[in-house]
Amino acid sequence: MSIIIGLLIIAIGAFCQSSSYVPINRIKSWSWESYWIVQGVFAWLVFPLLGAMLAVPAGESLFGLFASAPSFNLWMTILFGVLWGVGGLTFGLSMRYLGVALGQSIALGTCAALGTIMGPVLLNIFFPELNALESLTFAVIMGVVVTLIGIAIIGVAGSMKSASLSEEEKKAAVKDFNFPKGLTIALLAGFMSGCFNVGLTFGKDINFGELTEPMYRTLPATLLVTLGGFLTNAIYCFWQNQKNKTWGDYKKSSVWGNNLFFCILAGALWYSQFFGLSLGRSFFEAGGTMDTLAFCILMALNVTFSNVWGIILKEWKGCSRKTITVLICGIIVLIISTFVPQLI
Repeated sequence: MSIIIGLLIIAIGAFCQSSSYVPINRIKSWSWESYWIVQGVFAWLVFPLLGAMLAVPAGESLFGLFASAPSFNLWMTILFGVLWGVGGLTFGLSMRYLGVALGQSIALGTCAALGTIMGPVLLNIFFPELNALESLTFAVIMGVVVTLIGIAIIGVAGSMKSASLSEEEKKAAVKDFNFPKGLTIALLAGFMSGCFNVGLTFGKDINFGELTEPMYRTLPATLLVTLGGFLTNAIYCFWQNQKNKTWGDYKKSSVWGNNLFFCILAGALWYSQFFGLSLGRSFFEAGGTMDTLAFCILMALNVTFSNVWGIILKEWKGCSRKTITVLICGIIVLIISTFVPQLI
């Protein structure tokens, strides 16, 4: 029963994350780089900080925790956050060229597989005495494989969509639709986004141990990872502001109220996935199969819900029944992937 509760909490977080790009469509008169960094302030700084504070027991401080943490683990967590930030940037571009459904499917599928496997592999390189590779059991590998099969099926549906629609129909569904370009960017986004889980792996012991509720223990590490990602995104977005001469976006007082509200909403929804991941994992056996696969499960559910939004937003409008059938089959496989470890 505890596993079901954990999965439900992670699923709620995944639904929120998949919904986080919907408020962005309500932002007015700002360029991409302007709204991206403003929502990032809340998604990668404000809400992660509030979440991390929940892990701080009375009489302790978050700054004290970071100051006392092993410097190697601390900086590796931030470093992989910086690398994840590159994935976050290209992640946004993948949806620009592929749409919410297909962009998230390919990027998050790649992220799910690599994020699950890279963490134990790299941890084993630096700390072989921890035997981190033991966590990559047959059940874990099969869970990743089934997830990738689901992603591949959805990718086939995307290819079928690209081949069957006219240029006008593609643009009607996704304004800048470009499958080859979007696919390349989505794969890069997935590879770099997988660094998020690697960062969490290096920072898994940055907490107050038994003094912190199990459900909050990964939240300080989450803050360090998102801090690194914020630095990457801030540098790029401010460079784009300079390049495109869009600094004036921040001076448009008439839209600040509207845009700030939807940026805060988008940031809160986005952060919910990792808040839910932390809470959900507390219901799994520490170091067990479900705990190891939790990140992969989150990404698979993100893909599932993003495709539901894709259907709602009519990104698959005009596609044949065969294409929609393939898409639905991919979604079903992804749902099944979340239960594979319990079936093996």
